[in-house]
Amino acid sequence: MKTCFSCGREVDIIIKPSRRDTCDHCDADLRVCLNCRFYEATLYNECNETQAEKVQDKDRANFCDYFEFRDSESAASGGSDKDDALKKLKNLFK
Repeated sequence: MKTCFSCGREVDIIIKPSRRDTCDHCDADLRVCLNCRFYEATLYNECNETQAEKVQDKDRANFCDYFEFRDSESAASGGSDKDDALKKLKNLFK
């Protein structure tokens, strides 16, 4: 299951959300940086995908081709230790 960044409730979505899809509970946009697995607040552009274009409003729907919905577990915990270590290594060897 996927979790809405705005209300934290689970969203029943199987495919990649379109730009028009919203949360059934709070009506927030779903295809936003804050719901993306590449979103990382500590990185330049706040994105772990180096080829993605800069998005100003991280909480509004966008057209990013690299969007992948973040899993509920990684959204709640901020990612696993393994994921954090891999991100640090990728950033080190850019």
